[in-house]
Amino acid sequence: MATEEIKPKTLVYLEAPREFLKETEKVVCLMFPQFNFSLIRRVFEDIEKLFGGNYPGYRGCNTVYHDLNHTMHCFLLMARLMHGAFISGIIFREKYVELGLISALMHDTGYIQSVEDITGTGGKYTLVHIERSVEFMEKYFYKNGFSLGDYIFCRDCLKCTGINVKITGIQFESQEHEILGKMLGTADLMGQMADRQYLEKLTYLYKEFREGGLSIFDNELDLLKATPDFWEFIKQRFVTEYGNVDRYLRDHFRVRWGIDRDWDRQAIERNIKCLKFILKYHEADYRRYLSSEGMQEIMSEIRKFEGSEGTE
Repeated sequence: MATEEIKPKTLVYLEAPREFLKETEKVVCLMFPQFNFSLIRRVFEDIEKLFGGNYPGYRGCNTVYHDLNHTMHCFLLMARLMHGAFISGIIFREKYVELGLISALMHDTGYIQSVEDITGTGGKYTLVHIERSVEFMEKYFYKNGFSLGDYIFCRDCLKCTGINVKITGIQFESQEHEILGKMLGTADLMGQMADRQYLEKLTYLYKEFREGGLSIFDNELDLLKATPDFWEFIKQRFVTEYGNVDRYLRDHFRVRWGIDRDWDRQAIERNIKCLKFILKYHEADYRRYLSSEGMQEIMSEIRKFEGSEGTE
């Protein structure tokens, strides 16, 4: 049983990048108490600079959905998944843990524009952001002395974040590598959907889709209406493509925090439940309820609604 005070904010709703780094390091140390974080910290600092507009040659992040906070969620979730698997008897080499976490930090760098790219936002790269992320990573690895093997390992992990990618089509060097690729794909999806600002940020995702030429939704409300079905699709994808690696989160939370449930999945289910309620009862003024404050109102309404149903 963990001795630290358990609060939802501590478990899922971290905010500052350094909070994510601190918790990630704690999780990794549960597997490798003497783990050397020097390389991960260096990459972490450079990613902070990149998204903040302080990395040479780049403008900084101007996509509100695929922002630094999402990268941080993915980074931490990657560590949680590895730790849960470790508890279940899957042993990773320290080098692979290091590269898995670096892959998480690199996975959305393709949304960042160069200083010469002054039109629009990084959202225009929605359909090609994975390829651009790989390109940025290749340049970064070459400049910073990573090996070709390191690059190939992380490149194939990044490929796993494609929403329609077939994992069987990726040539992994080992089963360990494949598991970590599946974990990154899982962490990417769960990280964004467990965010407490997820519903509000969906309106920005629509703008990124529109700018990127992904015209499957007529407006942001259409995207919101499609999101519950998207979650059902993702749950199936966890089974069919990602090998159910999300199941390891429950083991992580049990050992790290002494609670026998997957807190990240619970956060997603809460978001989807609130969204369904908003669409059913407040579609006319849905935007009012997408913020954190609006979500509090919705949760209160849901509790009252469920309570009244129970008394009938």
